[in-house]
Amino acid sequence: MRARLAAERGYSLIEMITVMAILSVVLGGLTALFVQGSNAELDMNRRFQAQQESRVALDKLRREIHCARDAATTPTTGAASKVTLTLPGQCPSAVGGAETSVSWCTLAFGTRYRLYRKVGSACDTAGVRWADYMTQADIFQFQASGTDTLARLKVVIPIDVKPGDAVPAYALCDQIVLRNSTRSGLGGSPLPSC
Repeated sequence: MRARLAAERGYSLIEMITVMAILSVVLGGLTALFVQGSNAELDMNRRFQAQQESRVALDKLRREIHCARDAATTPTTGAASKVTLTLPGQCPSAVGGAETSVSWCTLAFGTRYRLYRKVGSACDTAGVRWADYMTQADIFQFQASGTDTLARLKVVIPIDVKPGDAVPAYALCDQIVLRNSTRSGLGGSPLPSC
């Protein structure tokens, strides 16, 4: 019996180090795989959230623009970063049933832009943030009403959470008619299509 116990060997130090090295390589690979998966999920959730916010913002904008009587962009011609809508008292978002001015604007936040809404003609970060991760500031373009057309407002909301990666930007575009505007005079030049 004693001879049998003496004949049994354990693992040598070199064998243990070899096993530990192989195990650490395998575990390192698995850890990297799980970290990449987790980062991909976070990125996907951030993209989804940004796209969802932009769709909700465009829906809110669309309802207010349809109800608006007039709009003014800053600057007045070409693409603009701010629009002020004049809402008649019957509009659901008019304050207290009286004619209300509502401003929508894009403001820089680091390398991206955010879309804000604020009651009144001024627009700043004290308003409600509706969208984030926008890639450009000038998203509004106004066309005045003509003798045969109502006023229109073109809205383009480009979203990109990671501007440098291979995933293309997500963009919403719509030309929205101000249904309560009046037909008068010569309209501005037609808006480019989306």
